[in-house]
Amino acid sequence: MQSRKDKSLSYKAWLIDTYKQKRRAFLYPTAPFLQPKTNTFMINLSKKSTISLEKNGSELKEITVGLDWGKIQSTALWGLLRSAENVDLDGSVSMFDANMQEIETVYFHHLRSSDGAIRHSGDDRSGDTSVDNRDNEVIYINLEKITARAKFIYIYLNSYKKQDFSSIPYAKVRVIEGKHHDPKQTFATFNLASDQAYKGYVSMLMAKLVRMGNRWDFTALGEPIKAKDIDETIAFLQKNTI
Repeated sequence: MQSRKDKSLSYKAWLIDTYKQKRRAFLYPTAPFLQPKTNTFMINLSKKSTISLEKNGSELKEITVGLDWGKIQSTALWGLLRSAENVDLDGSVSMFDANMQEIETVYFHHLRSSDGAIRHSGDDRSGDTSVDNRDNEVIYINLEKITARAKFIYIYLNSYKKQDFSSIPYAKVRVIEGKHHDPKQTFATFNLASDQAYKGYVSMLMAKLVRMGNRWDFTALGEPIKAKDIDETIAFLQKNTI
């Protein structure tokens, strides 16, 4: 298995990246054609708020989690010249047992969990120029198929180029009901705006899922942590209760 830190920009990597984009279009056919959200029951989450993943008294069986972020905007010559700097954030999902022992992590070099319950759309290395309704990376989760050993699932972002979150204009996560990435079925959203309190932080815990008997609870986190990459994020989670 390749190092979680390795992300070559070679020609081979370009071919792999192209394959991932085509694969994402196959797995999530609605993604390139997203329409404005129309779900009137959508929940706007605040930091540390928790919801149960159920609807009309029934547990949700499948969800997709969309991760979205913006490019760093800058100006020069008194605002006459504008430029946008690509932001390469890596969205990852780590499963842990009740003792916070890592079971498996799905990320840009490991796009599918061994049980097939979690799939990752692939690596986005640029971010958005302007706020839109399209997610940069999409994670599909079949809640029924997740290994019974899993108690906690964390969703987080790591800045590959070490651009800190005080300069990234926004980061968002949204939970969509069903296996198809249809924004009309958005169940809940959590928006994180740029904040000087995030200066120096290059990793951000976005959300966690906790198994509660036969159902799962979803908590919006928005918690910056002192970690540089995936491995350090996992180590942090194992030492700290969040």
